[in-house]
Amino acid sequence: MRRHHSTVPRIARALGSLLLVTAAGAFAGGAAPAPAAQPRAATPLGRIVPAPASAVPGGSPYRITSATRIRVDGSREARQVGGYLADLLRPATGYRLPLTAHGTGGLRLRLAKGAYGAEGYRLDSGARGVTITAGTPAGLFHGVQTLRQLLPAAVEKKSAQPGPWTVAGGTVQDRPRYAYRGAMLDVSRHFFTVAQVKRYIDELALYKINELHLHLSDDQGWRIAIASWPRLAGYGGSTEVGGGTGGSYTKADYREIVRYAASRYLEVVPEIDMPSHTNAALASYAALNCDGTAPPLYTGTEVGFSSLCVHKPVTYDFVNDVVRELAAMTLGRYLHIGGDEAHSTSQADYVTFMDKVQPIVARYGKTVIGWHQLTAATPAPGALAQYWGLDSTGAAEKAQVARAARHGTGLILSPADRVYLDMKYTKDTPLGLAWAGYVEVRRSYDWDPAAYLPGAPASAVRGVEAPMWSETLSTSAQLDTMAFPRLPGAAELGWSPAATHDWDTYKVRLAAQAPRWDALGIGYYRSPQVPWTSG
Repeated sequence: MRRHHSTVPRIARALGSLLLVTAAGAFAGGAAPAPAAQPRAATPLGRIVPAPASAVPGGSPYRITSATRIRVDGSREARQVGGYLADLLRPATGYRLPLTAHGTGGLRLRLAKGAYGAEGYRLDSGARGVTITAGTPAGLFHGVQTLRQLLPAAVEKKSAQPGPWTVAGGTVQDRPRYAYRGAMLDVSRHFFTVAQVKRYIDELALYKINELHLHLSDDQGWRIAIASWPRLAGYGGSTEVGGGTGGSYTKADYREIVRYAASRYLEVVPEIDMPSHTNAALASYAALNCDGTAPPLYTGTEVGFSSLCVHKPVTYDFVNDVVRELAAMTLGRYLHIGGDEAHSTSQADYVTFMDKVQPIVARYGKTVIGWHQLTAATPAPGALAQYWGLDSTGAAEKAQVARAARHGTGLILSPADRVYLDMKYTKDTPLGLAWAGYVEVRRSYDWDPAAYLPGAPASAVRGVEAPMWSETLSTSAQLDTMAFPRLPGAAELGWSPAATHDWDTYKVRLAAQAPRWDALGIGYYRSPQVPWTSG
């Protein structure tokens, strides 16, 4: 149940060897380093997360100085990414780093035709500068995240640091393995503010994640304003697990989350879980209940006890209004309809409900995503099923999902005993749950999405998503502790070529991320499986 209580490949060896490379060569001209600065080797090109498709060191490094300019082409999108890069670098370097369309050298962001795909990029670094080339603004943005990781971790700090700010020489060529690389945040069990969601978005962007799945409704709280059903947010959003005051997003709040995510090249995937996980809605409107009686608000953590009334016409008026208003506020392609743990809905009623609801989503221009129980009905053409089972899930359930995949349903893989970020690391972890077992860092990383589900064609796998359920989590610090260091591994599973997948080299690259998390103020679990070198 979702929430109830060796041989190393050649490229992996190459990446491992890159960890030992010390970049050499003279710094480019510019202001001299501050007297307190000590010479240090530039970060090897391969020591980033997610692992790049190709990283070839060579030539002299580039050093960012007070003379550095950020060169962008004439497009608005490139200027926006350039502005983002400048905002990242200015506080710690203390440099002006003006944007310009003229000159040579420096940091250059370039949109051009080429074999980059929708999100790929090429980074070339040498003594005169660093050039990031991509076919799309998203590719430029992901290239900026690579550049960011190639700079010293102190670049993340918000006050001037001594530097030097050196980028190793060579070339990175990179593109994602999967188009869907997601993370889910449950804002229903505990409510998280717009500012907290933005913080999480920034953490996701660093690792090239491109989908933010927001779990906006559940038994414990309804978190999005719906004008045609105002009590959903006003009453249904008034509490949370443990009896706190809860909260909800106004339409302006939600649009700001969508806008901010888009500025980091993530699309928001809103989820309204149904027909179960609906107590907050049922408590808000008696008419949605089969007996016409509204249940009390719920602040516990049990699941599967609630259900919309499948045979009432008002149920589909409700679904239509919610989907219509939510779709109008959502820039992305998808709308998630939940569909899991419908223990209080008969199988026949479940099929009837899904047959009626999926066309409503299509009516408003969105593609259906549902938890993998959707495959027990008939997934709509183009729908995606999100698999959250365990390694030990029964063969019949896995076969049902695989059969749907063979008939055209795409898969998002979120196996709970691998990438559910709210699972405890060990029995001693104070936060999180353990119904799917303990999930240490290696277990979370060490699996192959393409081969995970028996009988499902590799071509059906659209990507990977790491959900964060919030029954036990209510602060950003708690989210950080459970996400790090597992989230970067999920991101690498979604981005990096299968040939780079190797725990022994990955754990070294992961350990090298710790100083960056320290600089960003991200707390993390210091797993004994990872060879940490800081603190």
